Amino acid sequence: MITTKTEKYTLIKPTSKLVSDFLTTFNNRYSEFTGNHLIIDLSEKFNIQIEELMLFLEVSTQHRNNGTSFVVIVQGIDIDDVPDEINVVPTLTEAIDILEMDAIERDLGF
Repeated sequence: MITTKTEKYTLIKPTSKLVSDFLTTFNNRYSEFTGNHLIIDLSEKFNIQIEELMLFLEVSTQHRNNGTSFVVIVQGIDIDDVPDEINVVPTLTEAIDILEMDAIERDLGF
């Protein structure tokens, strides 16, 4: 797992091609990321399935309930098939946009 911290967010990229392996490593290190806005970049994982994205549902909900953003970068997924509890976008630029929109919503009390 490769992590890159910026002033606004932490970008996490898997080093494994298996989502389940990445999620195990991520869950083991999750305490390092609490309080940070997270972007999980799965864009290099080809043919990711909705079922694999659903593995992030619990951690996404937990992270968002703590007042921080959680966004997953995935290409080739119909976003309409993904639950609203998981922010899924196709590019890093859009992920950063989601972080900014989440910050505005928190500032407005939503």
